[in-house]
Amino acid sequence: MTTLKLSGIALALGLTACSHLAPVAENAVKPIVVTDPVAHDTDDPAIWINRADTMQSLVFGTDKDSDGALYAFDLDGKIVRKSEPLKRPNNVDIAYDLLLAGTPIDIAVVTERETRKVRIFRLPGLQPIDNGGIPVFAGEAQADPMGVAIYTRPADSAIFVIVGRKEGPAEGYLWQYRLQDDGKGQVKANLVRKFGKYSGKKEIEAIAVDNTLGHVYYSDETVGVRKYFADPDRKDDRELGFFGQQGFASDHEGISLYPERDSTGYLLVSNQQANSFMIFRREGKNDFVGEVPVSTIESDGSEITPVTFGGKFPGGLFVAMSNGRVFHYYAWDDLKKRLK
Repeated sequence: MTTLKLSGIALALGLTACSHLAPVAENAVKPIVVTDPVAHDTDDPAIWINRADTMQSLVFGTDKDSDGALYAFDLDGKIVRKSEPLKRPNNVDIAYDLLLAGTPIDIAVVTERETRKVRIFRLPGLQPIDNGGIPVFAGEAQADPMGVAIYTRPADSAIFVIVGRKEGPAEGYLWQYRLQDDGKGQVKANLVRKFGKYSGKKEIEAIAVDNTLGHVYYSDETVGVRKYFADPDRKDDRELGFFGQQGFASDHEGISLYPERDSTGYLLVSNQQANSFMIFRREGKNDFVGEVPVSTIESDGSEITPVTFGGKFPGGLFVAMSNGRVFHYYAWDDLKKRLK
């Protein structure tokens, strides 16, 4: 790869000069939009689809700092609001139609590392609805939450949050909680499951859930991507797959799911130190498809949707964190054509 020099292009992409970082390839896919910078350090995005008017949809992203927050960006990358201050918010995910006081609402769930809690906000206004936060990994010495993903069970629309942490045991690294109305206009969480292997090599941060197929994926950094059933009622905690064990420069990071049909599509996994995304099949044994270089620097979190937003993002919108305190918005078609 050849370094993308720190020119006007690089500055527009939110890149900064740092000799220890891997260079961006000259043929890297370029973003359509680069967001406004946050105050400190971007980490993970999630896409909220406004079902009444998709052009009013938002991208929510964390600013990972002791004086951090959850930010909302419009489709042009402009900051439109942010949450109350958060103590090192790490990852974020979104769920639709959680029943609260009998009304379905959309929510964002964020891990707040320094308080050892998950935070829950009503969307799109970012009003907190969690009584100041819900503690996770209660009684554990290793309890700093990092990764988070939401599973909405198709059979009954029950909503579960799956949380990872900075450190943990070789078995039962992930804890799963069911989210419900506490009867007082706030959300409560009940622990329903502990599952998931951990290599002990680094940490587990990136988690993604396939609601339709009922699978949860997570990155065991520097080792590979692990796959389990998402439904705790199956009582089946066996590992279903362990892939992506070759070809990564170092850390396996953000995981995004792109559905083509009910059972086919792609999984995109950040090859963080190579500034690329490794792409795998959604179906079957998650076979490797190809590697796509992008203009993000050391990307942690990412998210994707097939919604094109009036054709602004052909094939769908892919959002990835980049150094420089920004997120990059790509058109999925620009990545997919590199696989041919």
